[in-house]
Amino acid sequence: MKKTTKRFGTLLLIGIVAVLLITNACKKDKDTTEKPPSLPPLSGFVMSFSDFSNPADTSELRSAASYNNWGFAYLTVSSWNLALSAALAVPAASFAEAFNHQPVYHADAGNWTWSYNVTVGQIIYSAELTGKLVSDSASWEMRISMSGGYTGFLWYSGKSAVSQTGGYWILKESPSSPNDMIRIDWHKQADGTSDIRYTNIKPGAAENGGYIFYGTTLAELNRFYHIYSKTLDNLQEIEWSSTLRNGHIKDAHHYTDTNWHCWGTTLQDIVCP
Repeated sequence: MKKTTKRFGTLLLIGIVAVLLITNACKKDKDTTEKPPSLPPLSGFVMSFSDFSNPADTSELRSAASYNNWGFAYLTVSSWNLALSAALAVPAASFAEAFNHQPVYHADAGNWTWSYNVTVGQIIYSAELTGKLVSDSASWEMRISMSGGYTGFLWYSGKSAVSQTGGYWILKESPSSPNDMIRIDWHKQADGTSDIRYTNIKPGAAENGGYIFYGTTLAELNRFYHIYSKTLDNLQEIEWSSTLRNGHIKDAHHYTDTNWHCWGTTLQDIVCP
């Protein structure tokens, strides 16, 4: 009788353990397959140039003497906007399009895949973005194929915090020059402010280490760019109000001093307060 009771107790314990293991496995599988990682924000990939890209700002006749400070800032930012728009046309378009699609889970690889086509400059590209949860972060890889051209080029990869507080991307230059070109670092704060930095990481490039850094703050001048030229060893700082539009710029190489040079709400030069 004692042996029977002991045997029953052992079998009961084994049964309980088996049920717990199966339940946990099913729960883990359910959590994994039903909850894809959230896509990092588009603002953590594409830098904003909107405050320096209004054609109306240059449609009026402006005197170089009276609009020098804002004009210099506008010229610098616009030049960066044009250069980056060309260099990142396909990567930026492919990432932006991901938000219009739903991912598919692949149990064998343990990842999610967003698959779709995107057209850039009348050329059709096939994009395959994979995301995989790893602890408190998600890892990402974007492979691009061009119609009639290359196939499965790993154009960029990166990681992002599950909390959406920050992350990074590493971008290749192009399928024909598959070296690393740009590292993107981004952050989002609890107070609503954010920042994004593009750093030149191209091996052997004269500007390797140079960067453009954009962010929002809670200050009166609530937007900024920091632009560092490696070849000139020069840091340009631009700060402005996104609502009133007044601001100032500091550039030791251009102005041959370390002072702020200001413009008012009408974009005309003013004496700095």
